[in-house]
Amino acid sequence: MGMLKQLMPLGQSTILGQTIDNFLSSKLSEIVVVVGYKAQEVINAIGNRQVKVVINPDYQQGMGTSIAAGLSLISSKVQGIMIALADQPFIDRQIIDILIEAFNTGIRGIVIPVYKGRRGNPVIFNISYKQELLALKADIGGREIIVRHPEDVTEVIFDTDDVINDIDTEDKYDLAKDRITKLPKDT
Repeated sequence: MGMLKQLMPLGQSTILGQTIDNFLSSKLSEIVVVVGYKAQEVINAIGNRQVKVVINPDYQQGMGTSIAAGLSLISSKVQGIMIALADQPFIDRQIIDILIEAFNTGIRGIVIPVYKGRRGNPVIFNISYKQELLALKADIGGREIIVRHPEDVTEVIFDTDDVINDIDTEDKYDLAKDRITKLPKDT
């Protein structure tokens, strides 16, 4: 994209700022933001938002190291761990809260949003998966845990492709900029 996409302007904020604000407006009890590349710039952009921030010095080794860094700051009272991507600014509080409700009322330990048969993000893992999450390598994220435990997965069906899309091209960024101007102010 030619620059750090999380810091690209989006509406009155940035891609990352909009994403964090959506999570802050949800029922989540705490939010940990993992930064790596250009960490200080990203931290400055986060500003005074009420989140915990951890720097992942090994970010180049993949998402697994970022998950481990984030887990280092979670509270011992947490029952579930939601793993989200910084470049999905249209995962709004309704999506987040629906996933939380499915986790809280369900009997399975992994909750995944699905759109038209495709699994997306964010994903919630029961705290019992913490050691497996800490052991993740490379850029696979939690997928290998999901593959190992299909019997423990709850899929939550959504009618929006927001759960499967992120901003990873100029075209998607242009669409996001157009879309953000049309959103109601409370999302």
